Amino acid sequence: MESNSPIEVQTIYNQLLDAWNHRNARAMADLFTQDGESIGFDGSQSIGREEIFSHLHPIFEHHPTARFVSKVKEVHFLSSEIVMLRAIAGMVPPKSNDINPNVNTHHTLIVVKKDGTWRIQLFQNTPAQFHGRPELVEQMTEELRALL
Repeated sequence: MESNSPIEVQTIYNQLLDAWNHRNARAMADLFTQDGESIGFDGSQSIGREEIFSHLHPIFEHHPTARFVSKVKEVHFLSSEIVMLRAIAGMVPPKSNDINPNVNTHHTLIVVKKDGTWRIQLFQNTPAQFHGRPELVEQMTEELRALL
C-alpha cells in the first residue's frame, strides 16, 4: 500500500464506525489525535481523547445504541499529511433490520498523519434532515439501504 493511500484513511473511518457499532468508547477515542475533536449528532463537542472517551463511555453503558451503515463519498488530500473524508451514514436501531431515516447523517473527518500514523483530528456527525425536502431524505435512505 502506498504511503498516502485513500484506503488508509478509509480504514480509520471504518475502525471508528466498528468501534461505535461494538460500543467500544476506548477504541473510538484512541483513533483520535491527543487533541482531536468529536462533534456529535446533537451538537455536543468533546476535545481530546480522554474527553471523547468520557463522553462516549456512559452512552454505551446506559443506552442501546443503533449501528452505523455508511458510504464514503469523497476522500480529498489537502496535503500529503492532511485528508478530509466525507461520508453519508444511517443508523439501524437495535432489534431492527432497517435504517431509521430520522437520524441520517453526514460524516466529515479530518485525518492527519503524525509520526507515520493516521489519526482523526476532527469527526463531525451532522444530521441530514433536508428540511422541506423529504425526497432527499428518502434518496439518502435508499442509497444506504442498498448496503444492508
